[in-house]
Amino acid sequence: MKGRNWLRDQIASGRCVRAIWIDLGLPAIAEAAVWAGWDCVVLDNEHGPAGLETTMNVLRAVEAAGGHCIVRVPWNDPVYLKRVLEIGAKSVMVPMICNKEQAQAASDACRYPPKGTRGYAAPVGRATQYGMNTGYLETHDEETFVIAQIEHKDAVPNIGEIAAVDGIDMLLLGPNDMAGTVGLLEQLDKPEAEALAAETEKRILETDKLMGTVSRPAWSHKELKERGHNLIVGAVDILLIMETFKQANAAMAAQLGDDLEAQEASKTY
Repeated sequence: MKGRNWLRDQIASGRCVRAIWIDLGLPAIAEAAVWAGWDCVVLDNEHGPAGLETTMNVLRAVEAAGGHCIVRVPWNDPVYLKRVLEIGAKSVMVPMICNKEQAQAASDACRYPPKGTRGYAAPVGRATQYGMNTGYLETHDEETFVIAQIEHKDAVPNIGEIAAVDGIDMLLLGPNDMAGTVGLLEQLDKPEAEALAAETEKRILETDKLMGTVSRPAWSHKELKERGHNLIVGAVDILLIMETFKQANAAMAAQLGDDLEAQEASKTY
């Protein structure tokens, strides 16, 4: 757990990092994803059920399997960010950053004074191996990677100011939420939604900060990399599991001659 941030170093080496969403918050699923080849996972504390104790166990599982975990926090909350860092998160993703002030607040929450406002309890936290890493104060800046999510139309004109905040390492485009702010939620195929996403990419690329995104229908992952993204978050654990469930059920039902539509209609909810 000591040393530079894995995500920063991977990107610096020229790699476009791929990651999988872990929405279920289950350590075994996150661990299995790493063993399956996903060396970077995003644990979603914004929409998923995982709390701090579960998040710590996911971090342990991912690290034990040799992977890196980005924790998406529920909100730009300095208390939650502080606690996530204390339990050992190296990379954090902060949703809905729309202006310089919000970006500065996120950066400040992740850094000790005089650069920030993070409260000090380093010797008792997992981040320092419970005090065994006595050099943490000197290295925590380079160990921590802060991702600001750009997912609102109001953020687009402010991208230059957001990117200029020291301590923000990456701006990550959230195309669906952004489309929703112009009345096009789940309509990423509409030209207006894609134009807004493309404008966001253009403005981020004009800064000196890294750029990330999630999958979107207009582009393949290869094309997103070519558009300048350094991190692409793609598959989602629960969606992969549900697809496998459906396929396995349909295959077995077909062999047994079951009427799936009739069975679905008979279910009670």
